[in-house]
Amino acid sequence: MNNWCLEGCKLNCCPDRFEEACGVFGVYAPEEDVARLTYFGLYALQHRGQESAGIAVSDGSNVLVFKDMGLVPQVFNEQILSSLTGKIAIGHTRYSTTGSNYWENAQPIHKTYRNGTLALAHNGNLVNSAELRKMLTRNGNKFRSTSDSEIIAGLIADFSKKNVEDGIRKTMGLLKGGYSVAVVTEDKLIGFRDPYGIRPLCLGKLGSNYVISSETCGLDIIGAEFLRDIEPGEMVVIDEKGLSSEKVVSGIKPALCIFEFVYFARPDSLLYGKLLHNARNKMGRILAKEYPADADLVVPVPDSGISAAVGYAQSSGIPFGEGMIKNRYVGRTFIQPAQSSRQIGVRMKLNPLKEVIKGKRLVVVDDSIVRGNTSKQIVSLLREAGAKEVHMRVSSPPIKYPCYYGIDTANEEELIASHKSAKEVGEFIGTDSLGYLSLGGLVASTGKSQEMFCTACFDGMYPIEIPEKYKLSKEMLETPVKNR
Repeated sequence: MNNWCLEGCKLNCCPDRFEEACGVFGVYAPEEDVARLTYFGLYALQHRGQESAGIAVSDGSNVLVFKDMGLVPQVFNEQILSSLTGKIAIGHTRYSTTGSNYWENAQPIHKTYRNGTLALAHNGNLVNSAELRKMLTRNGNKFRSTSDSEIIAGLIADFSKKNVEDGIRKTMGLLKGGYSVAVVTEDKLIGFRDPYGIRPLCLGKLGSNYVISSETCGLDIIGAEFLRDIEPGEMVVIDEKGLSSEKVVSGIKPALCIFEFVYFARPDSLLYGKLLHNARNKMGRILAKEYPADADLVVPVPDSGISAAVGYAQSSGIPFGEGMIKNRYVGRTFIQPAQSSRQIGVRMKLNPLKEVIKGKRLVVVDDSIVRGNTSKQIVSLLREAGAKEVHMRVSSPPIKYPCYYGIDTANEEELIASHKSAKEVGEFIGTDSLGYLSLGGLVASTGKSQEMFCTACFDGMYPIEIPEKYKLSKEMLETPVKNR
């Protein structure tokens, strides 16, 4: 859910790009410091969520959860990690999409059930959450949070009459939407994924032990070997017997969110066996052929535009150069600059190199344009720094439709490309020209067919039907307070 300021500001306070929902991580390693391994896994997945972080550990008898608001290194210290002893752990780093950003919505979710205790970490969004919440409430469940994740945990607990695996099987049969989930019980680590595979989840090995992670970069940081992606609709169970897997829901085509390739996942991660840096480099190469420009320098919007900008430069023959420096120590802030100096919000993160760009015709490469306000401010900064021309090139197609599967997007009215042509968007942000990568070019860069992806934010073709009630409720959540 977007975090609107009290004034309902649509220009400067609110995120002007898609934001990922969460990162999940899990490790079964009886001889290792599992809390510390999970800490480092979450550190690598920090880009997927910066609002809260948490770790749950099991020592074989008890499941203990520690979570709080803030970045991973703000939430955990040596004393806390030393107290989280066990042989199994899961972790979560959160960006809120459904449910407000307060402590009760932080994860992992802790839940007791007939046969014991579980903790759950979830990435994604359910489109039938309202009806599932009503069903659980009728059955006597009480909710402490407003997130979908507590619904999933409640269903598993209610259905786990024999064992937790049976509870997960029955739960997966009811869930509609995108989800990848890690669960820890007293003696098991379990990972499962929605039948479309909209949200990513992979499996790795650390010595004789196993690890699950939203991205392969979470494996790399602890020296784990990437084995494979957990398949859509699959449940993997790791315990003292080793690894077992089961296809719980089958017969549905895969539909990985293609924005993982564009922006969400780290460039050093693998998806569908493809290094994302290489895929993004190819996006830039194709973009240079689809929308060439007569320019002196190719400049990325750091950091997400770098790989595509390098590809654009390589294909076009225009030199690549850093034209903006990013302050990598600036996180999200709710201290807003005065309206008279509204560009401070952008300047906190980006500062143009005047001596590099002065008098130059620039090709500026970014991964996407959502509302257009940040792009407008970047173009203004570059012109103030002396750029002669600014040609914006975007390594994804125009974003015309909102996401309902776990990505924080504006509603359709606020997506600038939903009601403006590329020429009109270019005029709004102040560029000399604007070019978007075609959907065909984007798909080609992945090395897979379009049938393997969810491309709904570009073409409106949602793989899972979105109930009208859910659309309306989501729009209400995203409506500024003063307009409700």
